[in-house]
Amino acid sequence: MKDFLIPAIDLKGGKAVRLYKGEEEKVKVYSNNPEEIAKLFEDFGFKRIHVVDLDGAFGNTLKNLEVIKNIRKAFSGVVQVGGGLRELQALKILDEIGIDLFVVGTVAVKSPEVFQEMLDSFPGRIILSVDSKGGKVSVAGWKEGSLYTPEDLAKLYDEKPIWGYLYTVVEKDGTLEGVDVEPYLRFKKFVKKPVLASGGVSSIEDLKKLKGLVEGVIVGKAIYEGKIKLEELE
Repeated sequence: MKDFLIPAIDLKGGKAVRLYKGEEEKVKVYSNNPEEIAKLFEDFGFKRIHVVDLDGAFGNTLKNLEVIKNIRKAFSGVVQVGGGLRELQALKILDEIGIDLFVVGTVAVKSPEVFQEMLDSFPGRIILSVDSKGGKVSVAGWKEGSLYTPEDLAKLYDEKPIWGYLYTVVEKDGTLEGVDVEPYLRFKKFVKKPVLASGGVSSIEDLKKLKGLVEGVIVGKAIYEGKIKLEELE
């Protein structure tokens, strides 16, 4: 499962935290040293981690850049970063410090021309973040809705040089309520590129439900709350 599970480190004010359903005020701090968590994931043999700059998602682009640099130094595998990446310059800065993949969502919906510039500059290195809330794509740190369904975005971008997708069920995120496979089954019918799942994972059983359906699953709270014990993963 270690090649399927992608541990998440969410950053806010330089600390590793988790939110409940993406709500900024419902925050729980897990560590004051996110780079130590990255090193822990390295020691457990994970090959990839998912880092979110929550301050960036809520409007302060790359506010946690120094922490991200430290995480990059602590973890030798693939590091993907998202959260407020709404300008090409932000991707260039992350590229300079050695970040492998960029998770971008809002720009693809609100500024397609900027998103195209990103794709032109970093083909194959952008993960399109599809954040589903009430069946529609949510943007701007999940604070704004849109007219797009997840499938609409797939139709727009699947032929573009994206790496693939990160599909998050917002209503499930940070809840430990378990996963719902239906949204992924539906979405997979429209895409040829890889899909990462996120939202609601609460156990190894949830991982097994998603194995074979998607190419990877992002897990945060279930690890930090001890619902998934890293030492028990194969």
